[in-house]
Amino acid sequence: MKAPIMEVFSSIQGEGLLIGRRQIFVRFAGCNLNCTYCDTPESRDPQAGTQVSLQELQKKVHNILTPDFHSISFTGGEPLLQANFIKNFLEENDFKSLLETNGSLPKETKKIAELIDYASVDIKLSEHFKDMNVDDLWAREMESANILIEKGAKVYCKVVVLPSTNVDTLRLVAHYIKREISDSSLVSMVIQPASPLEYWVQHTPRLFRMSEIVGEKLDVLTIPQVHKLLNVR
Repeated sequence: MKAPIMEVFSSIQGEGLLIGRRQIFVRFAGCNLNCTYCDTPESRDPQAGTQVSLQELQKKVHNILTPDFHSISFTGGEPLLQANFIKNFLEENDFKSLLETNGSLPKETKKIAELIDYASVDIKLSEHFKDMNVDDLWAREMESANILIEKGAKVYCKVVVLPSTNVDTLRLVAHYIKREISDSSLVSMVIQPASPLEYWVQHTPRLFRMSEIVGEKLDVLTIPQVHKLLNVR
């Protein structure tokens, strides 16, 4: 069994609830969405990756393990396009894992949910696409989040925001998550200001207001991409 992989590397997690943790990142090639803000556009194309076997990935991971290693992050692209590969890898290797997913493939989520310790489910906004209705996408994202929660994963919902993002959109997202998640007390929402942070010099009051609105419904954190501040992958 093989999967298209862009890169395997060790770094500091710069996003979400595991920020600051040393992880090994497995970045898969190929994505089923086309977000305008994507910070790894080269990973959208499944042909851009190198076909890597389970044994080859095991060797790559073991070669870069460090004493401060916390977990493996499966990212992309969209890692759930390679759910069978991830399932086989985790069944053969006793690592804690983080799944970074757009949540749009709940049937694939089911295949690996019981093997996932942490999950970042991206909630996409209509402004993230040139022409796409996100209603059906939101439903699938919530289905994936619920599947992961039911299997014991620590799940957080991440929303990438731009200075142009309407504050009321965050109110709608928070309300939707609280309504659709089986137990919303188990889920945090991470507001992630889009990079570069220079975008936000004149817009920090908007970030404060977004946090306040989400905080009415959910546990909320505002976290930029710290790895970019450190100039690491």
